[in-house]
Amino acid sequence: MTSLPFPLTETPSAETAEIGRKLFAGPVDFVKGVVSMEGLPPADRLEICFAGRSNVGKSSLINALTGRKSLARTSNTPGRTQEINFFDVGEKLYLVDLPGYGFAEAPVAVVRQWQALLKSYLAGRSTLRRAFVLIDMRHGVKKVDEEILDLLNKSAVPFQVVLTKADKIGVAQQEQTLAQVRAALAKHPAAFPELLVTSSEKGEGVETLRALIATMQ
Repeated sequence: MTSLPFPLTETPSAETAEIGRKLFAGPVDFVKGVVSMEGLPPADRLEICFAGRSNVGKSSLINALTGRKSLARTSNTPGRTQEINFFDVGEKLYLVDLPGYGFAEAPVAVVRQWQALLKSYLAGRSTLRRAFVLIDMRHGVKKVDEEILDLLNKSAVPFQVVLTKADKIGVAQQEQTLAQVRAALAKHPAAFPELLVTSSEKGEGVETLRALIATMQ
């Protein structure tokens, strides 16, 4: 079986980049935080979601993506996001911030509740087009990440890996991480065959991610 090479997503054209810029330069509003499936907003538009283990830089990337400094809460205490948070982007799509996973210090009952809600959402949301799974460029795919990748596979949800904190390591180590991630993804049929490298601090990859989301059908 031939495994996918998982190349890096190409830099968008000026025209496509502008489409992305305009989308996220417009209104981006918090809709609600959901703690049960009954609380989900109507499935009346395309949705993309962000998943990642605690402290992977998810809130920082969402803030960089939307150009808002505090849209998603950032904290030095991982695991604060305990709800599925919905944001309305220009009344065109929902950007969904999933609870951080792999936070060992959270109470067991809370972790179970998060996991159950996460599984229900991923398996049952018909308007979900793609999940962006954030992986820390310094560490690559860990066992806890494999669990979410397996869940996405079983739920038949297309997902794309986004590497975060690329500014924290050198090029050689980045290449090592990319090789490890590509090997890990080769066994996941639901994996979108491109990788995106980002740095919220430096803005790397943010324009590409905006364009990618804005042109998704």
